[in-house]
Amino acid sequence: MTETDLLQLLEEVRSGGLAPRKAMERLKLLPFEDLDFAKVDHHRTLRQGFAEVVFGKGKTSAQVAEIVAALLGRKPGRQNILVTRADVKMYAAVKRAAGKKNGAVKFHALSGAITIERNQEISGKGTIVVVSAGTSDIPVAEEALLTARLMGNRVEHLYDVGVAGIHRLLKHSEGLMRARVIICVAGMEGALPSVVGGLVAVPVIAVPTSVGYGASFGGVAALLGMLNSCASNVTVVNIDNGFGAARVASCINRL
Repeated sequence: MTETDLLQLLEEVRSGGLAPRKAMERLKLLPFEDLDFAKVDHHRTLRQGFAEVVFGKGKTSAQVAEIVAALLGRKPGRQNILVTRADVKMYAAVKRAAGKKNGAVKFHALSGAITIERNQEISGKGTIVVVSAGTSDIPVAEEALLTARLMGNRVEHLYDVGVAGIHRLLKHSEGLMRARVIICVAGMEGALPSVVGGLVAVPVIAVPTSVGYGASFGGVAALLGMLNSCASNVTVVNIDNGFGAARVASCINRL
């Protein structure tokens, strides 16, 4: 339930169009719904501005579908639905559970995300730019891009502009300077966020990826490199956490 949904409900009660008992039935699922294996947080949109996001990895397809069905509720709403780290089986189960009335269910194979987009309202003040060092980093970058867009932001992307060919990045300096927040995704040694941070005056959220050869230690080398960045406007999220970077970028973009 969004803030708009709650206000509409209260208006219906005040006008006499909805009986108080009926309103109570709609509100009884707040603040959460107990599915036994999951406690679905229906109150999160009111508290944080966006509905609970479902992390698919480690869950069964049936569990993911039931959580999504609970988030969608018994009547169509305005909130977007996002499932991260999902697969094709989860997508099929979610599509069956959502039905036709709740909007188009899409599976984004590159990022492994499932989306149900029902609200395209822009609430962010500026543009979030998602930058990837290499093509191999794009799946994590796409997770960030999708998350930021579904959370009501204008989003642009700039892919494969890593330090191995820095001229590719410098060509887009003006576009980077127009961004309000930048998400910078890189594996290997994780050097790109420091370069980007030195070009702009806005927050740069660095996302280390697990891309690299043996001594990259599954992204730990990139993580440590980013944590030790000499660019003071760079902050870092966990390895491969495109979702987390986009969530923080969305918060910043609303301030």
